[in-house]
Amino acid sequence: MLVEILTLLSLVSSTHASTFPECPKCGNMDVPYPLSTNANCGDSKYMVFCNNGNLEFSSDQGFYYQILSIDQNASRLILRPPLIKKNTCQSSDLSLGGLRINESSPFNISSRNTVMLFNCSDTILLSPLNCSSTSPCRLFEDKVKEGKGCRNTLCCSYLKDSSMTSRRIRVRIGGCSAYTSVVDLKSGDSVDAWHFGIELQWLLPTETQNISWRGKHLFQKNKN
Repeated sequence: MLVEILTLLSLVSSTHASTFPECPKCGNMDVPYPLSTNANCGDSKYMVFCNNGNLEFSSDQGFYYQILSIDQNASRLILRPPLIKKNTCQSSDLSLGGLRINESSPFNISSRNTVMLFNCSDTILLSPLNCSSTSPCRLFEDKVKEGKGCRNTLCCSYLKDSSMTSRRIRVRIGGCSAYTSVVDLKSGDSVDAWHFGIELQWLLPTETQNISWRGKHLFQKNKN
């Protein structure tokens, strides 16, 4: 039984190495499987882009977000939130409506993101979002240099949970014109402890899912 489990693990490794070799580093960042920067490595469905030594993710509209970190074991990566333009309270991707991921993409926005919206219209008060004085967006306006241009605007926040679309963070003129995101925000955390970013997670490639399931199934049988 143990031999069979080890064989499956070896198959995963050899399949990746021969059919889907890992891509070379982009700058100082590793590009682990299944992420792909070109047709000769990784899985093309998991395309990211190496631009001048920076690893980037492209939205459905063609806006590039820098990748700050990758956790291959958790199938997650973190994007740098778009810049909020100085003195305008407008995100740099406002003209494109914010972040949108293609519906056929294996990537989606994880439920560990606390999204903060700024310069919102009064209609947002009809939503279930937290627009109170205790919303963390108020701390962002007061404590973070980038947020100072959004002071005295209506801001709201929400945890991007499974009941919401997992492929879009929307901003627009006449709605909210700027946003940022914090990953795994804990109640009581100071702003200095916030981890700014937009965390995406990806579905495993089909062949990896099948082999992983078989390995777990055999492991469980072996334990019993």
